[in-house]
Amino acid sequence: MSKSFAVLPCNGLDKAAGCIAREIALNILENSESEMICPVLYRIADARYTKIAQEKPLLVIDGCQTRCASKLASEKGLKVNIKLMVNEEAKNRGIELGDSLRLREKELKLAQDLVTELLKVKETEKVSESEIVYPETHDYEVYQKDKFIFRVPKEGFLFNENDSWVYISGNKARIGVTDYVQQSLSDIMFFTPPVVGSEVEQFGELGTVESGKAVFEVVSPVSGKIIAVNEELSAAPELINSNPYEKGWIAEVELSDLESDRELLLDFTGYFTILKRKVDEFHV
Repeated sequence: MSKSFAVLPCNGLDKAAGCIAREIALNILENSESEMICPVLYRIADARYTKIAQEKPLLVIDGCQTRCASKLASEKGLKVNIKLMVNEEAKNRGIELGDSLRLREKELKLAQDLVTELLKVKETEKVSESEIVYPETHDYEVYQKDKFIFRVPKEGFLFNENDSWVYISGNKARIGVTDYVQQSLSDIMFFTPPVVGSEVEQFGELGTVESGKAVFEVVSPVSGKIIAVNEELSAAPELINSNPYEKGWIAEVELSDLESDRELLLDFTGYFTILKRKVDEFHV
């Protein structure tokens, strides 16, 4: 039996990607016992659609980087089980989307292929926070230079030289950026998440964070499958400034080759030494 979902598509029907998102949603409804959450009516039928989202695994379908469906889910406090971004899926498959709102053969095939893959999954890819045992607070070592204070957690974390951290729990891990990143960028204004369900290699891109100064590409410390992103950052990217190790985390992954990945990671002592050197060189 195929899976069933609560399907929340984007409402950007003025773009080809939005039209494909709608096509995917309709195909899923026709071929499973899924239910639709209308992004337009949700605001006036809150109780009804929230109930649907609580009863079935929530599939969010975004057309493009605007991520209007993801933002609506975050606004309503919904737990997203699977997230799909049409633009990213098209790019990964070498398909160039046109400007026409009338879907062509290749775009209809993309929609059908994605529906087939979604409905063939045997088990819900539900990710609950309890699957990763993550402490609420940490013991930090502090390095101060002028008015800037840089913190590094002493235990439980590994780092790469690209200023990203990973906290491992079983075969899963949570990933984020260090204090050095948020201090260097200053006020962070935008967060572009990776695509849930996609694979990332060690040192591959895991989304971006952006301030008025620069765009920073998050470099993954480990390889694996992305199983969750921090939805709160879509509405409040400044959480990375507040504390990048706690509420400002970036993504969670299911690890695929931790034994090999560890060889290129740093413990607290190794990273703290590099951090101090970077800070001293920057402030010379």
